[in-house]
Amino acid sequence: MTAYAPSPTAAPSPLAHPRLPQAALVLASVGALGTALLSQYVGGLHPCEFCMWQRWAYVAAIVALLPGLANPRFRTASLVLGGLAFLAGAAIAGFHAGVEQHWWEGFTTCSSSMPKNLTLDQLRERLLSAPLVRCDEAQWTFHGISMAAFNFPASLVLGLVAWAAARAGAKRA
Repeated sequence: MTAYAPSPTAAPSPLAHPRLPQAALVLASVGALGTALLSQYVGGLHPCEFCMWQRWAYVAAIVALLPGLANPRFRTASLVLGGLAFLAGAAIAGFHAGVEQHWWEGFTTCSSSMPKNLTLDQLRERLLSAPLVRCDEAQWTFHGISMAAFNFPASLVLGLVAWAAARAGAKRA
């Protein structure tokens, strides 16, 4: 009895395709952003400042990863930059989860996107109608785990996958 060995004419596995990890990372990022936007606009969960920063990390990852999908010359650098964006997002999510758990204090400042030339009545109306979203209170949890706490390992794993794919691509080249 002989061991199975694939014939040299057999088609390569789709998992061996060099663009697959990059495409999967882009799809995961789009999925994460879509989930965040659905939770906001359909679920009514308004994001705090830290939540918005975590979204920007996914946007940065997408922007970094797309050139590597389009041109193989940029693939390794694109994966490294995408990995950095994911790891930055993991750091933000970890910090945010710690603030929600009251392990440490969050930032005391907040940002505002209010236009500068509002009348007093317009400003009062905007402030009264705007939802108050605190970074130290989780709006939604599943078995005590907040979205930021879910995002931490997800972003960390995506970052490590991006770096592993970059390393594998560099070895192939």
